Amino acid sequence: QVQLVESGGGLVQAGGSLRLSCAASGNTASIDAMGWYRQAPGMQRELVASISNYGSTYYLDSVKGRFTISRDNGKITVYLQMNSLKPEDTAVYYCHAEYGSLPTIEFGRGTLVTVSS
Repeated sequence: QVQLVESGGGLVQAGGSLRLSCAASGNTASIDAMGWYRQAPGMQRELVASISNYGSTYYLDSVKGRFTISRDNGKITVYLQMNSLKPEDTAVYYCHAEYGSLPTIEFGRGTLVTVSS
């Protein structure tokens, strides 16, 4: 199993920046990819960004050019640098890790990002 702990959420004005961090523990050697989902009130959870073990990345169209995902060399901490934040970015952000042959997707408990206009 893999455990994930997020940090870095908070309240920021539109146009500001935040950096989210997610630390993985447990069976981290089995992780194939990590990233971030978000869920706004009344909305479905959506994949915001992900990064594979090979370094390939995915971004939701609405965050391209504003958000950057990265990870440390040990591949057990993933970051999401969020710039030029908009009120519509307000959501609970969940770190996720994909691992194993099924694969299994594990989520953290989430961190709230609030962008005021």
